[in-house]
Amino acid sequence: MKDEKATLISVSIGIGDDVAKQEREHVMADLEGFVDDKHRGYSRVCYEGDTEPVGTVRRNNRQWSGMSQEEVGEIEAALNLDQRLLPEDLGVNVFVGGIKDFSKLPKGTKLRFPSGAVLVVEDFNPPCAHMADKIVSLYKTCSGKPLTRRQVLIEAKRKRGVVGVVDVPGNICSGDLIDVKRYKSPKLG
Repeated sequence: MKDEKATLISVSIGIGDDVAKQEREHVMADLEGFVDDKHRGYSRVCYEGDTEPVGTVRRNNRQWSGMSQEEVGEIEAALNLDQRLLPEDLGVNVFVGGIKDFSKLPKGTKLRFPSGAVLVVEDFNPPCAHMADKIVSLYKTCSGKPLTRRQVLIEAKRKRGVVGVVDVPGNICSGDLIDVKRYKSPKLG
């Protein structure tokens, strides 16, 4: 595994029915996810577009979600927004800086925090229609041309970050320096 460093810009939890997250100074991560977050739990129900049929109960591989400041900046530029996208409007728990291709982190990559907490990447996070609708309702382009859901979904494709699970419990604080260990398959033979 290759070591990298990143900075946790903000950490948030979701408590309502919409995609928005609420920023906190810190969150406690346990083996079920982020305490008080609506996505916390060992299992989840599959939704439309998931890997299993709608309604199937499966292991929760989406206890947390994260995006990078760098990729969000690319989305802002592509959409020609008149203001910066806020992490809470993107529906992510973990907003980091310092990793250019955050959405391409391979499954098995570990994010280690100073408290000893470890988050493991499970998958990339595809663009979400609910997130796109929220952005369309809150943001405007520099030209004044209205945004569309389709446009947001296209520009967020492959830049929507990753999802994962809590591997080791601990406290996660805004401003934490994160050790990132990209997973690399062992050589066989």
